[in-house]
Amino acid sequence: MPDQKDSKQNPAPAAQTRTKGAKRLTRRKALKILGGAAWLGAFGYAMAPVRQLAEGMDLQSFLQQHYKELSPEDKKRIFERLEREAQREYGVKVRIEDPPPLPNVKYGYALNLTTCIGCRKCVEACRKENNHNRAMNGSYIRVFEIPNRGLDIAHGRLDYDHPVPVDGYRYFPVQCHHCDNPPCVDVCPTKATWKEPDGIVVIDYNWCIGCRYCAAACPYQARFFNWTKPEIPPEEVNPDQGYLSNRIRSQGVMEKCTFCLHRVRKGLLPACLEACPAGARVFGNLLDPKSEIRWVLENRRVFILKEEQATRPIFYYYLAE
Repeated sequence: MPDQKDSKQNPAPAAQTRTKGAKRLTRRKALKILGGAAWLGAFGYAMAPVRQLAEGMDLQSFLQQHYKELSPEDKKRIFERLEREAQREYGVKVRIEDPPPLPNVKYGYALNLTTCIGCRKCVEACRKENNHNRAMNGSYIRVFEIPNRGLDIAHGRLDYDHPVPVDGYRYFPVQCHHCDNPPCVDVCPTKATWKEPDGIVVIDYNWCIGCRYCAAACPYQARFFNWTKPEIPPEEVNPDQGYLSNRIRSQGVMEKCTFCLHRVRKGLLPACLEACPAGARVFGNLLDPKSEIRWVLENRRVFILKEEQATRPIFYYYLAE
């Protein structure tokens, strides 16, 4: 019969195995718990902007259908809600409309680089018309100052701060080119952006998730991310707004030039064109053989930016000389 003292001092091998196994299991569990906590922490950090955006979004906004699925009654209800939100947030009574594309119209834009003087009046007009964030000094238009010996904006600068024009330089404005083969549309995972029948590429801001794939795909760097809630003094808010164009965009969405859709579909001109003191901008219906834009295309040697990208833009440049 085994000695009881020896049994107490020397536990059975099976018991030792169970004890070691329990310790290994405990360590394994601890590592899993720590790893899971680290993963959740990283995930929570990565999702913080989305969580902050969701916290400021009501249930109606979250459940809203895609623009193309909205009935006239849906739009009326949504526009009224957005108008109330704008008045609450900015203290201004706004009117949101949704003018449809006009029949037999495809818009085009042309810019005379010989005439442009680099004054940036177009930039200022875009900022005011499209309710840009004043704190970020936003605009959909960038004007490059480039050496007069070529047309390469890679050698240009945006931060010039001196009287213009300057001898030996020309000025090269860039904005959305509303391509017929838009790579930004192809990469959007939620189909929040598309090309309308009149040639304008639009965004349903309520369906944009802010992934910025479209910005990465755009060869013209013409899409912008709304990093913060827009700051606009009440007296500077443009109350005449379009759902797919210049309504105040929320934080966390992409935005871009829409050719002032809310204006041109009512027979007006883009704000940037009206503000140009040099007459460097031409806009009109490409399908109308009597339009000014058609005259430019047929009588001037026009070119498109980054033709090798095969985007087929409807924004053209030309030189008068």
